[in-house]
Amino acid sequence: MRPRLVLFGDSITQQSFAAGGWGAALADHFARKADVVLRGFSGYNTRWALRVLSRAMEGAAAAGGPDPVAVTVFFGANDASLPDQKQAHQHVPLEEYKSNLRAICAYFKEQWPSAEIILITPPPIYEPARIRDMYGEDDSSKLPERTNEAAGTYAQACLAVAKELNHHIIDIWTKMQQFPNWQSSALSDGLHFTPFGNSILFDCVLGTLESIGFSQESLQPDLPLFSEMDPKDPLKAFEI
Repeated sequence: MRPRLVLFGDSITQQSFAAGGWGAALADHFARKADVVLRGFSGYNTRWALRVLSRAMEGAAAAGGPDPVAVTVFFGANDASLPDQKQAHQHVPLEEYKSNLRAICAYFKEQWPSAEIILITPPPIYEPARIRDMYGEDDSSKLPERTNEAAGTYAQACLAVAKELNHHIIDIWTKMQQFPNWQSSALSDGLHFTPFGNSILFDCVLGTLESIGFSQESLQPDLPLFSEMDPKDPLKAFEI
């Protein structure tokens, strides 16, 4: 049975199987060696994710099969929405955000004890692009519904929870801002990822998986390879 990777998160996870997405890149990278299971829910915060967690994970692991090798938990961009702006209903207070992350991680460790948990911080925010996205124009009188400062605060909280629980962590908030012109090269609308932004996260996830010994080189392909078949007797490759 192929090992599985489960991706759990908000819209940045849901969109990860789109063209150029980090989830699609993982599925391609591990093609025929591992299955990547998508569980992304656009617009969700940790409060709502925790509420639907058991339902969301139905079928994520093969019945009677092994635990997934790893689970990515990528929430916080919506939790960090400002409580006095347009998307206030998505806001989750910082301490509740941390508590929800702990509960989500506890659920996975109870359900899949051997699975490695990889927390991903919320990404950086580019406020001018968020104003354009929300209001359809550049308007200095408008305020963004998210700020990079707030996202950074939630990123630090995510880092703290990962350290507390001894789980793997990808600090995409910091990592992405190390690239030139990240505001437009990595983000399409001040929040969601461009193909380049997706490639940054893909590389981070791949590096984290390799650190736990899960790599393309460590896995065997499923079923005989075409290149291994004898042209004179192809069916011989299927003999057990």
